Amino acid sequence: MKSMMNRKRADRLFRGGLFGAAFLIPAVLLGMLLSLGIIFFDEFSEIGFQYFFSSDWDPVNERYGIIVFVVGTFLTMFLALGFSIPFSLAISIFTGEIMYGTKIATLISQLLSIISAIPSVVMGLCGLFVLTPIMQDIQLALGYPPYGTGFLSASMVLAIMILPFSAFLGREVISLVPKDLKEAAYGLGATRLEVIRYVILPYAKSGIISGFMISMSRAIGETIAVTMLIGNSNYFPQNIFGTTNTMASVMANEFSEAGSDVYFSAIVGIGFSLIIISALFSLTARKIIKNFY
Repeated sequence: MKSMMNRKRADRLFRGGLFGAAFLIPAVLLGMLLSLGIIFFDEFSEIGFQYFFSSDWDPVNERYGIIVFVVGTFLTMFLALGFSIPFSLAISIFTGEIMYGTKIATLISQLLSIISAIPSVVMGLCGLFVLTPIMQDIQLALGYPPYGTGFLSASMVLAIMILPFSAFLGREVISLVPKDLKEAAYGLGATRLEVIRYVILPYAKSGIISGFMISMSRAIGETIAVTMLIGNSNYFPQNIFGTTNTMASVMANEFSEAGSDVYFSAIVGIGFSLIIISALFSLTARKIIKNFY
């Protein structure tokens, strides 16, 4: 009897611990939103609703608008995704189907793991010393000011940083395609290309798209590498080589310079808005992925 009571007590403690751990995640998110929201809305009467729609960011005259940073964030994210998709998809197919289980596939996976573990500041330095001189030569040849930095440069480095996330997940889902389906296609006379196109990719599309969505979530909040390469100007980019700012980069650049309560609240408001945008983006991504199942 006593042993039974001890087991029930242990079971209640275990369930309570699981509930506490599960509750911790929304509690932390809610705490972040509340703490940032209180600071932001404390001075919102001074900032005004134009904060969300204006492109004028002028702390000297206390005019704050974040639309430039929102556009810069999404431009950089989508361009980086566009650069990474062909490579991540090719790597997924190569390591998950063509060379699956071989030493070459293992080596490529290990190299991707190394890339994903490189600190963003190191990636930013590599971009500054390797990519920027190349971009300057290209800009000179095309008749553009040779800044070297800009949202194109930032997107190219960001594409390298997010590539492992989509490649890893794509490889896993491709390797899980049932062997019977592939053998049936080969038995009907299909070539390897046709099997990949008509059997493997349709079967694994939900997982592949999930990998791309995870990459986009990673890109939307990247800070240091983007700050080092995007040019840090508070204007819309005029061309593909143009400089601009993202929401994360402007916070990194100007947080320590906020000398007034209104300026500080405006910077905090960018962080608050970034969390809201990330949450909405995540919900949208889940909806898109669900439609592919």
